Amino acid sequence: MTAADDGTAIIGATVIAKGTNVGTVTNATGEYSLNVPDGVDVLVVKFIGMRDQEARISGSTVNVVLTTDVTNLTETVVTAQAIRREKRSLGYAAPTVKADELTKGQSVSALNGLTGKVPGLNISGTASAPGSSTRIVLRGGSSISGNNQALLVVDGVPIDNSGLMGGGDSRSSVDFGNRGNDISPDDIESIDVLKGPAAAALYGSRASNGALIITTKSGKKVRKQM
Repeated sequence: MTAADDGTAIIGATVIAKGTNVGTVTNATGEYSLNVPDGVDVLVVKFIGMRDQEARISGSTVNVVLTTDVTNLTETVVTAQAIRREKRSLGYAAPTVKADELTKGQSVSALNGLTGKVPGLNISGTASAPGSSTRIVLRGGSSISGNNQALLVVDGVPIDNSGLMGGGDSRSSVDFGNRGNDISPDDIESIDVLKGPAAAALYGSRASNGALIITTKSGKKVRKQM
């Protein structure tokens, strides 16, 4: 049987024989039945909002008690002016992209590393050359002649992501890139994408097309285990 620490039966918890793909889910009373392969003596029990629990098989019946995972229930998002708020309390979409997701494709550009990871986020380059400018547009353009790019905010400081062009005419122009591509993906801890004017209202009209709140890595104090 699978239950919470207050004795309540957990419905729909996943029970897996450790190291295999053999598993099942608990029923309405928290009970389950599983044929464990030979050589496996540990079960792994998982449920959303609870800590994963391993239980050693010592007989025909294995009872497991799951405890609440507080860290998952208090997930925070960095909003305007570097204010942290609980994700569930926000009234707008604010997906978060972590560092490991940015570096998966080994992209040298943190902006290009966001491609395909956030719904409604369109990443496009102005040229095919390495280091060229990268445009960031959330939920499509809102202006024909104006700037449709989302605002970049790095550790609370707004950054101008406009491209820098040089050269004589359109046939010989050179794209010198923009400031968003100067940030190394390895230096970023997370990127919070605030969609729409309501999400980034504290930054004014500059954030009318949304904002990318970039938090860089910093030193952390780690408590030594005695």
